Amino acid sequence: MDFSRRRALRVGAAGLVAALAITGCSGQALEGNKDSGGAAGDVTLKVNFWGDMGLDALKAKYEAANPGVKIVLNSGEYNAQHEDLQKKLVAGSGAPDISAVDEGFIVQFRSQADQFVNLSEKGAASLEAKYLPWKWKASQSPDGKQIGLGTDVGGLAMCYRTDLFKEAGLPTERDEVSKLWTTWDQFIETGKTYTSKTGKKFVDSATNLFNPVLSQAPVGFYNEQEQLQMDGGPKAGFDVAMKAIDAGISANLASFQPNWDQGFKKDQFAVLACPAWMLGHIQTTAPDQKGKWDIAAVPGGGGNWGGSWWTIPSQGKNVDAAYKFVEWLIQPEQQIEVFKTVGNLPSQPDLYKDPAVLDYKKDFFTNAPTGQIFAAGAANLQPQYLGKKNGPTRVAVENVINRVGQGKLKSAEAWAEAVKEAEKAASS
Repeated sequence: MDFSRRRALRVGAAGLVAALAITGCSGQALEGNKDSGGAAGDVTLKVNFWGDMGLDALKAKYEAANPGVKIVLNSGEYNAQHEDLQKKLVAGSGAPDISAVDEGFIVQFRSQADQFVNLSEKGAASLEAKYLPWKWKASQSPDGKQIGLGTDVGGLAMCYRTDLFKEAGLPTERDEVSKLWTTWDQFIETGKTYTSKTGKKFVDSATNLFNPVLSQAPVGFYNEQEQLQMDGGPKAGFDVAMKAIDAGISANLASFQPNWDQGFKKDQFAVLACPAWMLGHIQTTAPDQKGKWDIAAVPGGGGNWGGSWWTIPSQGKNVDAAYKFVEWLIQPEQQIEVFKTVGNLPSQPDLYKDPAVLDYKKDFFTNAPTGQIFAAGAANLQPQYLGKKNGPTRVAVENVINRVGQGKLKSAEAWAEAVKEAEKAASS
């Protein structure tokens, strides 16, 4: 989410919601394709994504309402899924029927709009008014082709283990925990306190501090002229990451890798940055920790980290069937179900006023009012421009941070190395 992520769309007025739920999206079997991997009349749709996007229950629901349609879910590693999609687009074959694309890669792929179905031509143009304006625009090419329909947005918070905080003598109530760290320097100091009292690491990884700090800056890796900008948000995030490593509070566990998942289960860290989509990963990875997690404010205030779009590569053989499934996925009923299941916050602002979202409390997270926590700032988010090379650039800088965490590079030398690697990614 990422890391990355997954996510949501939604529709406004109650009457329109009902109409959309009934017409065109659900209940009718889709036309088949003999080349789809099944018998004549059958359709198999492969869906690529990462993490947990709440699709398991929706898959069964859709297949039951659409006999002859089989949904194949393929969850993989975040960076690898995007890299694989790019390779398949270049090769001209092998892409999934439907692919999730994260915010860090959407500009890269919208610049290849001819490789994707223009969803506006399938009827998506009528949905524009339902989305946050920036969310809609982010998946639109300069010549007006709409390559994706938004799933979710990644409003920020911090998830923490109340039982581990109690062992360290730290506050456990979410309001009191939020007061511990209004700034990132205060967060580092809290981590030092925790580690000194318990002998355990405080945070999962330095890269998962780098990304939220980066997201809070007005400008990220690139400006809208596609020029690399390392001295603003990237430097601020990098500095916080280095402070965490040097302070000895980071477990240095790479996200969405097996050892990261084991870190949850073995209490190897007590806190991590928590975009809305992270909630699902936590509860899926460590289900026996129900009631031991809670959600506090993020240091520095606000920010957006993650959020995805469903795209349909044009090389697919079941384009119409794929669009019908995507259109169904982004309807309010499905988006609310995903929010309740894994926490992904919809990118359709009318849903933030829906009691099903606004009043929802997550019992896994000590009955935290997740709807209020994440919806409060979502409508006012002003995300960064991310650039065509944002994804590879971020990976390059994260790799440098990981090398420091592994003891392979000194923190004092790391920034120069990060700039060098980012410049390579930007020019590749």
